[in-house]
Amino acid sequence: MLLDACATSASDGKVQGQLSAWLAEHELAHRPLGFDHQGIEILQIQSEDWPSVAVALYVYGFNYLRAQCACDVAPGGLLVSVYHLAKVQDDVDQPEELCIKVFVSKKHPRIPSVFWVWKSADFQERESYDMLGIFYESHPRLKRILMPDTWIGWPLRKDYIVPDFYELQDSF
Repeated sequence: MLLDACATSASDGKVQGQLSAWLAEHELAHRPLGFDHQGIEILQIQSEDWPSVAVALYVYGFNYLRAQCACDVAPGGLLVSVYHLAKVQDDVDQPEELCIKVFVSKKHPRIPSVFWVWKSADFQERESYDMLGIFYESHPRLKRILMPDTWIGWPLRKDYIVPDFYELQDSF
C-alpha cells in the first residue's frame, strides 16, 4: 500500500515519494527523508530554496498550512522549522499531506517566511522566533508573542541558561 505511492531513487537507493518525484521533475531542490509512521512524505528543503518550493507546492494544491513548529535538534547542533501541509479539496474525504523540514544553524538561523503563501504561518512563525530565535525573513510582524519584549535569549534552545532570578508575581 505505502510502496505503491513510492518509487526508489536510482541515485541514492532511498525511497522517493510522489511529491519528491514531482519536485525533481520540475528541478526544484530538495532531499527526500522518507515517510513518517502514517505514510506522510517528509522532505528537506534548504532555506534559500524554500520560497520557490513553497510557491510550487501551493500551485500543486497544498492550500492549507496545518501546522508549523520548530525545535532544537541537539545542543550545539541545528534548529529545524517543520511545516505540515495539506491539500484540502471538497470532493476528497482524506486530504493529501506533506511534511517539510528546513534546517538552519544556530549561528545564522534565517529562513524566508511563507506568510505570503499561507497566511496561517503568521502566529506560528512568530512563536518559533520567540522560543528558538529563528528569524523568518520578510515576515510582516516578527516580534515576540509569548515572552515579554525585554526577555533575553531563546527559552526552548537546548543550550539556553535559565536566568538566576524569579520575578515575584502579584497573587491578587
